[in-house]
Amino acid sequence: MALLTILWLPIGFFLACLRIAPGSLLPMPVVYYAFWALCFRVTVKGTPLPPAKKSTGQSGVLFICSHRTLLDPIFLSTSLRHPIPAVTYSVSRLSEFISPIKTVRLNRDRAKDAAMIKKLLEEGDLAICPEGTSCQEPFLLRFSALFAELTDELVPVAMVNKMSMFHGTTARGWKGMDPYYFFMNPSPEYEVTFLNKLPNELTCGAGKSSHEVANYIQRVIAASLSYDITSFTRKDKYKALAGNDGSVVEKPIYAATQQSHGVLILIRFLLVFLDPI
Repeated sequence: MALLTILWLPIGFFLACLRIAPGSLLPMPVVYYAFWALCFRVTVKGTPLPPAKKSTGQSGVLFICSHRTLLDPIFLSTSLRHPIPAVTYSVSRLSEFISPIKTVRLNRDRAKDAAMIKKLLEEGDLAICPEGTSCQEPFLLRFSALFAELTDELVPVAMVNKMSMFHGTTARGWKGMDPYYFFMNPSPEYEVTFLNKLPNELTCGAGKSSHEVANYIQRVIAASLSYDITSFTRKDKYKALAGNDGSVVEKPIYAATQQSHGVLILIRFLLVFLDPI
């Protein structure tokens, strides 16, 4: 198996580049079919809601996703056939640069994050992963309750990623490489399950506390996946596995600019290389 993995590396890297390209270059309604053509399956279960209509004053829906990899919001958008912005925390500048959807950074300042999320919901639908970090194991971390205070339009979404050869990291290493490892697998799969919209009587608007709402959604998603629920937070996970609290130090703007410049050069090289094909 080790020899097979080594032999697959160059093929897997080429496949990863091909599979990343549709999300960055093609319209979102076409991406779903492009993935299937590249031996990558996106399975959609449940009934997705239609996009919010800003012209009618309708507030956007907040999709509450379990967090498997950095790709969760992208495959949520792929399933809905239109881009859904996502709020993030520790996503690298490289991932932000090549992302086919809008990403907005959280700074873990409760008041500022709440104001930003409310503003985004006024503009349309939004995706959030309240676990605060990805989790590769079959259980869910504790959900942050902030999202429940901001809107009653809540739709739980259960995410499952299936791979056979290359796996992402849980805490150590460069998590920005997780999407590439995932796409390098021979036949990876993402399963997106849209669960029922939260009933009004179970929202904060009906008198429930934000923690009750968050815990209920955690239980609903865990039950659909047959996962265990835990009270572990993002910090608990990182302290146990990496010896730190998972905090990310913001990089200087100059470094981020240099990184983006390097990505542009790489993309131009790939386009020239693939042009004759």
